[in-house]
Formats: sequence, C-alpha cells, structure tokens
Amino acid sequence: MWSPWALLPLVHSVITGAGLWVVYFVAVYDEKIAPLGSKYKRTNGSFYPPYISIAGNFPPASCIFSQVMNLSAFLGFIVVVLRYLQLKPILDKQWLNVGCLVAFSAGCFGMTLVGNFQLFAEEMIHNLGTFMTFGLGTLFCWVQSYITLKVNMQNEGRKAGVLRFLLSGSITVSMILHFSLMPQGLHMQAAQCQWALVMFFLIFLGTFAIEFRHNRFETVVTDNSGRPVLPSEPFAGVTRYRPEL
Repeated sequence: MWSPWALLPLVHSVITGAGLWVVYFVAVYDEKIAPLGSKYKRTNGSFYPPYISIAGNFPPASCIFSQVMNLSAFLGFIVVVLRYLQLKPILDKQWLNVGCLVAFSAGCFGMTLVGNFQLFAEEMIHNLGTFMTFGLGTLFCWVQSYITLKVNMQNEGRKAGVLRFLLSGSITVSMILHFSLMPQGLHMQAAQCQWALVMFFLIFLGTFAIEFRHNRFETVVTDNSGRPVLPSEPFAGVTRYRPEL
C-alpha cells in the first residue's frame, strides 16, 4: 500500500512545470517573447528570446512567475527535509545527507530570488538566485543519485539510481549547452536548453515518489520532559519520523 506522501514530489513537479508553462504562454500571448521553436533574430522593438526569466519579467506573467517560484521553493524545501529524515537512520555518511539538505535549501532560497527580483529590474540579485538554483540543484542531483545506489532502499536503488544518474547527466549537459550558446548569440537554442534543464530537474524531483511511497512521516507532540502531551494539554512541537521499511 502506497503512502500518500508519494504524491508530494509529484505534485511539486506538476504544479511547478504547469505554472512555468502558463507564464510562457502568457508572455507569448502578450507578445513579449518569441515562441519556442520559431526562427529568432532580435531587432529593435521585436520579441525577446523565450528565456524563462524574460518570460517572467513583464506583468501579468511576472506576477504568476513570482507565485510559482515561491510555491515551488516552499514545496521543494518540504521534499528535501522529508528526504533528509528518510535517509537519516539508514545512510552511514551523514555528512552527505546534511550537505544535500543545506545545498537544496539554499537552492530553494535562490528560487525565491529568481521569482521576486525580475531580471531587468535587479539583474545581479536575479542572476545570483539563478546560480544558486541551477548550481546547487545540479550538485544535489548528482549526490542524491549516488546515495540512491548506496542505500538501495527496498532493493529498488539500482533502477532508481540509474534513472537519476541519466537525469543528472541530462541536467548537466543542458546547463553546459545553455551557458555555452548564450555568448554565441544563439538565444533560441540557449532558451530551449534552459527549458529542457528545468523540466529534467522537475522530473528528477518527482522521482522521490519512488522512495516516499514506502514511508510515513508523523508529528508527535511532547512536553519539555519528553512526556507525550494529552489532547487537552498545550502544544509543544517535536517532529518524529517513523520509517516503514
């Protein structure tokens, strides 16, 4: 029987992906960016290239973009905390587990910078958020791929690990191509690589449903002495994780 927590990574990926495509279509409809796949050559007054940050730069798409990125950062942070709790009792190299938690948490903060500081208004802060999101996010994917093979939960680690290594490689190649094509003025191709990078990254996060379906995460309320609090007593929150392996 699957745990309902398996839905969380999937919901995060679907909502984020759908929200970003809504931003794209709104920007195309408002004639702010050129459609993906079109022949692009910018002249004065023409469309901008369809980079995600440019699509989310102009209202009303910018309003949607901010909401999508904030919600994605929040849900992504919850996913990585639950992943940390899941690995804590079974991973011998806890510094890898803690490192993933810190790196992805910083990446989630970077998402909020990307969403709330538009590219044309605050370019330096926006680019810092982009570096944190893509750079730390890619590192997180590679380490999690290794951890998946190392832990081999429910004897599914090899299949899930191979899938995650393939996705990590796709993310890395897309990012390298994106930053290589931009200086050459090949903006349409660079934008396509950026969209591919984000979609691969969302698919990667969605794969955590594989492990989450085996686990249940519960919150137990205790007082300061560790004694369970009765329903009629005041709350004092302490989180406890109970795996079902």
